[in-house]
Amino acid sequence: MTDTAIDKIAQRTPARVARKARGLSDRAIAWLFVGPTIFLLLAINIFPLIWTVYLSFTNFRANRPNREVEWVGLRNYERILTDSDIWLNMQATAHFLFWTIFFQVLIGFALAYLINKKFRGNDLWTTIIVLPMMLSPAVVGNFWTFLYQPQIGLFNYIVAFFIGADPSSFEMIGSVTLAPWAIVIVDTWMWTPFVMLICLAGLRSIPDYIYEAAEIDRASKWRQFWTITVPMVLPFLMLAVLFRGIENFKMFDLVVQLTGGGPGSITELASINLKREAFEKWRTGYSSAYAIILFVTVFGLASIYVKALNKVKER
Repeated sequence: MTDTAIDKIAQRTPARVARKARGLSDRAIAWLFVGPTIFLLLAINIFPLIWTVYLSFTNFRANRPNREVEWVGLRNYERILTDSDIWLNMQATAHFLFWTIFFQVLIGFALAYLINKKFRGNDLWTTIIVLPMMLSPAVVGNFWTFLYQPQIGLFNYIVAFFIGADPSSFEMIGSVTLAPWAIVIVDTWMWTPFVMLICLAGLRSIPDYIYEAAEIDRASKWRQFWTITVPMVLPFLMLAVLFRGIENFKMFDLVVQLTGGGPGSITELASINLKREAFEKWRTGYSSAYAIILFVTVFGLASIYVKALNKVKER
């Protein structure tokens, strides 16, 4: 904006408003700009959370708004924590969390270590590897559902080529044994590039003179890897685990597209079960308590993990 335009705005400003604006301190002006944003955050995040906490102590049902709401206290929490089906859903979630994070960290760090070597075509391969994480989970789910088809899917033919079995002799998303691994494979394929980028940032933040000093001391490549590379990249690895752990704990869309929680309920994660309780059975008070338990679980584990991450950074 030019000085002439600013002068015109200043001239058109009412005298009373101009006098008040001149009397405002820098802190008041800052609050004037930040205030609307804070208000929106409170309205969008804090109020729904408080309302959910309130509903978790009631028997409210969203499909029966005119029904008298009763205060049930901790009954919803007690029923959830003693429900064996919910514990099975939590086990499915834990299985999904552990194996996806394990493979993503392992493969992501290996890819980052290779790309950091600066070979010919480095930028091209980095772009190709990063492509899966640019896609929508709905698109990825539909794409892999087609690949997993036992009759026409390419995945079965590739596996059959290596193990010498009939491509139609197994079904990834229709098998109780293979369905959990089917979603682990897809999530690993999609989000390993994210872990790779974080690890790559960690590897490239290590100063070259540290490796040069290690070579002067005649340290082998293997010793340099374990005494320099791994300790200095460890905070970045832990940060990647934190991000992926939080995201995978609330994983929903990808699993719905692939298996819908089936076969049976073998891949029904906690988020899918929560959606069914809230929007299929319409047990709003019960599902609110369920959501609060999941929130407290994630928040508590993340807080403990962040403390451990800070201790690693301080070393």
